[in-house]
Amino acid sequence: MNSKPRGRQFFFNPGPTHIPDRVLDAMHRPTIDFLSDEFKVVLADTHASLKRALKTQQHVLLHAANGHGAWEAALCNVFREGDKLLMLESGYFSFHWTKMAKDLGLEVELLAADWRTGVSPDRFAERLAQDTAHEIKGVLLVHNETATGHVQPLPKIRAAIDDAKHPAMLLVDTISSFGSMEFDFDKCGVDVAVGGSQKGLMMVAGMSFSGISERAMAASREHHMKRNYFDWQQMLLVEPQRFPGTSPVHLIYGLHEALKIIEEESLDAVIARHGRLAGAVRAVVEHWGGGETNRSVMINDDGVSGPITQIQLMMHEAERHSDSVTAILVPDGHDSNAMRKIAVSRYNLSLGQGLGPLAGKAFRIGHLGDLNEPMLLGALATTEMALKASGIPYHTGGINAAIDALSD
Repeated sequence: MNSKPRGRQFFFNPGPTHIPDRVLDAMHRPTIDFLSDEFKVVLADTHASLKRALKTQQHVLLHAANGHGAWEAALCNVFREGDKLLMLESGYFSFHWTKMAKDLGLEVELLAADWRTGVSPDRFAERLAQDTAHEIKGVLLVHNETATGHVQPLPKIRAAIDDAKHPAMLLVDTISSFGSMEFDFDKCGVDVAVGGSQKGLMMVAGMSFSGISERAMAASREHHMKRNYFDWQQMLLVEPQRFPGTSPVHLIYGLHEALKIIEEESLDAVIARHGRLAGAVRAVVEHWGGGETNRSVMINDDGVSGPITQIQLMMHEAERHSDSVTAILVPDGHDSNAMRKIAVSRYNLSLGQGLGPLAGKAFRIGHLGDLNEPMLLGALATTEMALKASGIPYHTGGINAAIDALSD
């Protein structure tokens, strides 16, 4: 007997995310010649749409690789081996990008911070002011940390660089913020933005992109590390670009359709919708925890320092809350992964796990992409059922808090 729950799975991971039927249908087509005029038109239109979504008039390149591939492309095109970079710590993925940079022969200084609060713009400005010799060649940050639901105050970081008159390049991971949160490439003076297909862009994994300033593109021409697959200059030999090897035709068709969906709703409306839905999630979590947060508990790569006595939001300050993913801490002595297993096996609800030091101590609700109020309310109510079934203590009736938040 098949004991799998019936009905469609409610997929509330923070990436990959639910894929709209229109995007699936766009990829469900016969193979065509990637050198044909038909495909060139689709590729050029995809480039134009992506530039509009990034709010840039500068360069955009697509990569047949996931977001980690775009990470590597940014590093090996812009910097020389031995260059010094400054990473603003925000969670699990800031560590992984740091490790990649070090593996490629770059020197990385990690500006350490509690994952629940992040690096303050003032502290970042102080560090830049100390670098009078301009040894720091690049500033790296994860705009929206998928593991913690932590948003970096990008405009304030850009302002600190400008105020210091520091020439460092600004490289930003937008993988879980692009297409769901406010991001203006040109206005924020970003040199390289890294994005992926499987989150706010509502696509399958396997595609990524680089938004590239003219300054960063000039650096890739003049000085760079060894590279081949991710050589921007080789990719630009054909308009709008060439891929190293066979072009990912079906992925481009899917991405083209996903960008059309965003433009039909309008990017401003998409961002507003994500903000509204995220507010409902935070209202539920605060209700489950009784509105209490132990601010003395710090979290970093070494683990959790202090007792967690009730369900609570990962982040402390409102400006640091993500509108695409919410990380939720569970009380000590309870296993968030056991709750997640109940959610998927009994109720067909998939939730994100805690990563790194948060494994078993937290779970994540992804609320980005092709999502509306009924879908979210169903997922939140089912999460409460899983909390009850797993024995994690919580205050009942959280769904009413979500309804109130969405009705305001």
